[in-house]
Amino acid sequence: MDIKILGPGCFRCHQLEKTTREVVKELGIDASIEEVKDINEIIAYRILYTPGLVLNGQLVCSGRMPTKEEVAQFITAALDEKEKSTN
Repeated sequence: MDIKILGPGCFRCHQLEKTTREVVKELGIDASIEEVKDINEIIAYRILYTPGLVLNGQLVCSGRMPTKEEVAQFITAALDEKEKSTN
């Protein structure tokens, strides 16, 4: 799974990265997590407010700090979607 955290590197961006890493570890999945700080790349996702969470190229949350449970739901849904597309 490809995960991107969009944002300039503020506290909320770092917190989202930390939460996401915890969820990935708890779920035991293989994922690459990348912080995207380049404003042009962030704008390409058409978000107005950071942080943003992108899973496998799809923006799933932006402008707020999702809970750990929400992050787990986002990741689980993205895994389910990926599995459906490969079958």
